Amino acid sequence: MNLQEDVINHSCNFDRQGMLTSISFVAKGEKGDIMSKHERIKTVFLYGVFICYIFLLIKILFLSRVSISELFNSQRTLVRSINLIPFYSISEYISGSSANLKKFAFGNVVGNILIFIPIGVYVSLFKNNKKVIINLLFIFMVSLFVEIIQGLLGIGAADIDDIILNGLGGWIGIVGYKSLLFLLRDEKKVQTAITILSAIVGLPVIYYLLFMIKMRF
Repeated sequence: MNLQEDVINHSCNFDRQGMLTSISFVAKGEKGDIMSKHERIKTVFLYGVFICYIFLLIKILFLSRVSISELFNSQRTLVRSINLIPFYSISEYISGSSANLKKFAFGNVVGNILIFIPIGVYVSLFKNNKKVIINLLFIFMVSLFVEIIQGLLGIGAADIDDIILNGLGGWIGIVGYKSLLFLLRDEKKVQTAITILSAIVGLPVIYYLLFMIKMRF
């Protein structure tokens, strides 16, 4: 009898352990599914904000001086201005005595820096290669491409100083990402922080600049 009871007790214990293990696996699986859904939602949201940011860049960089209809108007007079001397335009702005010129210079310099800060953050977040020099080179190439298009289409000045300022903005964005990574010590936490900042700050600013105001520089 004792032997039979021991066998039954061991069998019951194995069944209980098996049930608990199964429940534990199911719970972990459900938790993993919920986490993966959250990660997918965050990723889709961030890409959505980034796409909106790209549309804003197109508006600022290509459509701030001419409308779409004017851009493809064959009768439009093309005015091309090219500067290949580093810091020439910036020094002209600084040495200018006119108040309007200084106001324009401040807006141009600060604006060229600010508009490329987000691209530094998002490139660092999305790209697998997190090396600063690689991402910074990519940002410089994007800025160079923009300046070439502006020069070819005759919409604004193709200026090497703009590339320098854009690169500075991108570098600030990269440093911001690296600082968050240093503080939070976890890429997923950094992604969450950038998602929150994009929702609170990024989307309202993009919406306002994209739909609420007309730009003519």
